[in-house]
Amino acid sequence: MQKLPTAWLQLKYQKVRLIVALSGVVFAVVIVFVQLGIRDALFDSTIRLHQGLTADYFMISPSSTSSIAMETFPERRLSQALAFEEVEYVAPVYQAFAQWRNPENRSYWRNLNIIGIDLRRNILNLPGVEENINLLKKSNTVLFDRFGREEFGPIVDKFEENSTVVTEVRNGDSTRKIEVVGLFELGTSFGFDGNLVTSHLNFLRIVDSQEKGFINIGLIGLKEGSDFQNFGAKLKKYLPEDVIVFTKEEFMNFEKSYWQSSTAIGFIFNLGVFLGIVVGIVVVYQILYTNVSEHLPEYATLKAIGYKNQYLLTIVLQQAFLIAVLGYIPGLLISIIQYEVIEKATLLPVAMTLNRSGFVLVATVLMCAIAGATAVKKLQDADPADIF
Repeated sequence: MQKLPTAWLQLKYQKVRLIVALSGVVFAVVIVFVQLGIRDALFDSTIRLHQGLTADYFMISPSSTSSIAMETFPERRLSQALAFEEVEYVAPVYQAFAQWRNPENRSYWRNLNIIGIDLRRNILNLPGVEENINLLKKSNTVLFDRFGREEFGPIVDKFEENSTVVTEVRNGDSTRKIEVVGLFELGTSFGFDGNLVTSHLNFLRIVDSQEKGFINIGLIGLKEGSDFQNFGAKLKKYLPEDVIVFTKEEFMNFEKSYWQSSTAIGFIFNLGVFLGIVVGIVVVYQILYTNVSEHLPEYATLKAIGYKNQYLLTIVLQQAFLIAVLGYIPGLLISIIQYEVIEKATLLPVAMTLNRSGFVLVATVLMCAIAGATAVKKLQDADPADIF
């Protein structure tokens, strides 16, 4: 019980040095939190559409690489799935990019994602879709993503004032006037700044480049009590190789894998985490090493009167632990504030989680422990005869 005060008294003796050490840890903690927060928000945002689609199995083209590059496949493949008695329903989903014309700034165009669904079955479980789905039966009507970026214009405000917004959407060489008849909630991602939901008929009117009879995603719902695992194996064996069949979990992992391994984004954020930890190790090491060097005579005296290296090393490691904890707490608070700022600026789902906060705490303690273990090498080599 008397070891801890010794370590603390040494730390607080040089208050400026302690503040510098804590600043280094705070900086490292904030960097790691921000990098992990944005990285996880990337993955979470890219699978929100996948999570909202209500089905047990999904079909896509083998040429598709992610939600931002969904190729088409024959819709008859979806109809073929109805040959299985386990299937309760199938539903096509259409997806494509189009350019939105800001109704406030008529010359401003920005890309967004258009999702076309079959209105006979509500297969998109997102707030605002089911309530407004019947409004999409009219020609050239869409639902606008409430959480789209502000560059699309004050659509939400205008709609809530007038219950309608009229503008234009351009796909390729064709431009079509459309009417916003409702709002839904999906949110932005690294691939999409905004989204529209419409009927599959309206989708084909807007995206006239989409070949009829071809779809982007096929949804398959199974009857209750069906053999889930065996059905997937049978379906994959039955269908030709121009489609890939996924479970919902596999479909989400497919999307995550693209952003993590097929782009530089995952590597960049992981590199940021690594560099933040390295900075923390270097700062804490410098402080502890200097502290050991300045108190080397005192440590040598303790060794001379019988204290073993283990006790002296424990003091330094306790200092490292204190620096880690004292630096982590303000780093956590600053990161929570940073998350709120980032979420408002980017509309990405950046939020503090218990798992992430625990992981960063452990990483911070290990970071400082590594710095402490490196700094005590000088203490281990200290010989009282040489010092005095």
